Amino acid sequence: MAVLPKALENLIEQLGKLSGVGPRTAERYALGILKRSSHDASELAAALENLHGSLKTCPKTFALIDASEDISPLYADDSRDKTLVAVVEDPIDIVALEKTGQFKGTYHVLGGVISPIDGIGPEQLHFNELIKRITDDSVAELILALNASVEGESTALYLQNMLDEAKVEVKVTRLARGLPVGIDLEYADQITLKHALQGRTQL
Repeated sequence: MAVLPKALENLIEQLGKLSGVGPRTAERYALGILKRSSHDASELAAALENLHGSLKTCPKTFALIDASEDISPLYADDSRDKTLVAVVEDPIDIVALEKTGQFKGTYHVLGGVISPIDGIGPEQLHFNELIKRITDDSVAELILALNASVEGESTALYLQNMLDEAKVEVKVTRLARGLPVGIDLEYADQITLKHALQGRTQL
């Protein structure tokens, strides 16, 4: 005998398919939606229904843009430095960097990182488009703003090798990495500790 109504079970099942959403979280989300008014639920449904048709990918930066736009507003903005490019994994990473208010360059979204276990190879990422952009925009510096993971490290190394093979002259830097404030050494992963040692500073 079913414990929950079928409609609620269906909603929980669909929410559970989202990345990072476990069964308990899906249940909380579903009950949260149920507690809100039917008007709010209709607006949520409409937002989901219109999502894919209202967005597209920028042909230059591969960031997400409105369907009515031809190119990313951040790239089209004359005040942005097109010779400085931050290379990120996903479009949402742009939001994090923009919130700092410190970056005045443009972005290039790879569309993921190299991960053979997930079936993602270099040919599925936007490496070739980045190489072309370096030439077209006379890019002076690439900032690798990739996650500090094994996949992120592999992707950065692949890009560096690709630039060397293509004999592309560009300065390649990466975001500074180290131990976050408040963490104990025993809980730090090896990649974080490695970068913390390499980036140590004098007191």
